[in-house]
Amino acid sequence: MTQERWSSMATITTQQIADIIKEFGKSEKDSGSARVQVAILSTRIKNLTEHMKSHPKDFHTRRGLLMLVGQRRRLLSYIKRNDITEYRDLIARLGIRDNVQ
Repeated sequence: MTQERWSSMATITTQQIADIIKEFGKSEKDSGSARVQVAILSTRIKNLTEHMKSHPKDFHTRRGLLMLVGQRRRLLSYIKRNDITEYRDLIARLGIRDNVQ
């Protein structure tokens, strides 16, 4: 397989991460804030969900996907606890449901 095909499967490129940081971060170096981490996780979750549609018996990927969803849920819970307006803005921009307690 070519490198392009592998890179488009379930991973995201460094350029995609840089674009996400520019869009959601406070600066171009802000890669660790919860807001940026949630955006990166959402992109990875979306890619893995597409992979699972064509490979429904890939249980290793399913476990990884569930772990990413759990990590995103914990980060969203943290954001919701600290700044509810930022939380609402973030879920609206990412297009995800509000199901965090």
